[in-house]
Amino acid sequence: MEVHLVAADGVEQHPVAELPDLFGCHPLAVEDCFRRNRVPRVHVYPQHAFVILHSPQLGVGGHVHYVELDQFIGERYLITVHGPVNAAVPAEVPERETRSVLARIQAGKLHPRTPHELSYAIVSASTRQQERVVEQLTGDVWRLEQRVTSGDKGGDPEAFLEELFQVRHSLMAVRTISLTAYDVYGRLVSLGRFLPDDDRHLVDDLIDQFDRVRSLADGERDYLQGVIDFYRARTETKMTIAAERLTVVAVVTLPITAIGSIYGMNVIVNQQTHVGQLVAVLAVMAAVSAVLLTWAKRQGWW
Repeated sequence: MEVHLVAADGVEQHPVAELPDLFGCHPLAVEDCFRRNRVPRVHVYPQHAFVILHSPQLGVGGHVHYVELDQFIGERYLITVHGPVNAAVPAEVPERETRSVLARIQAGKLHPRTPHELSYAIVSASTRQQERVVEQLTGDVWRLEQRVTSGDKGGDPEAFLEELFQVRHSLMAVRTISLTAYDVYGRLVSLGRFLPDDDRHLVDDLIDQFDRVRSLADGERDYLQGVIDFYRARTETKMTIAAERLTVVAVVTLPITAIGSIYGMNVIVNQQTHVGQLVAVLAVMAAVSAVLLTWAKRQGWW
């Protein structure tokens, strides 16, 4: 735990012992801080608003880690609680946005006047991180799209489809995170008794930021879905054509097999071969094959 006092002349760090008893934080909100919360939400108590948000962190195989940020926003203070998170998430990730905002304050580049301004700076850094994730996934979308449109035949089609679906899943996860955050801050606006009029524009801007990230993720997801549909249609068409050709081959060879089975026992008998009948049967087989192939071609099956 770290305690920082933001004053007019900068930011100062203070020992934890100087804190009052958790600023009177509601026990239910404190309890939520000790466990992973799967759904973002906001609760307004007499002393503060308690906000739960998530930020995306790309993992392995299309998995997206939900990095939790909890905030107690009071009239004169902001408490942030980071995590808990999956052990696979790097240790610096949960505090990434908060640390960056603290560095800006220490460098004199940011001077928040209220807890809402400080919270706005942290959450805005989170939306920028979401945009970076969408940018990274867009690079994957472009790479996969180029493979599809270039007619790349290398690799396993099943594995390639798996990669396409993994990227789509990641985009859906980012969309869900931004959409639920949008709903949380919309709810905060509706609880106007807590939000000062001077800070309302900050929350409105955060709502717009989350909506923009959601729109970006939606656009890339829809584009990728088009790539998936194109690839599947092309692959399935090739498989259908191959199946039709195999069917034609089976149809062509079926009469030949039947004739060969019947006459094979009668034309080629023991040590004597009836050459005339053999030639006649082979001619019939060739004629039947030619007729069937011509018919299949006229039907557009070959």
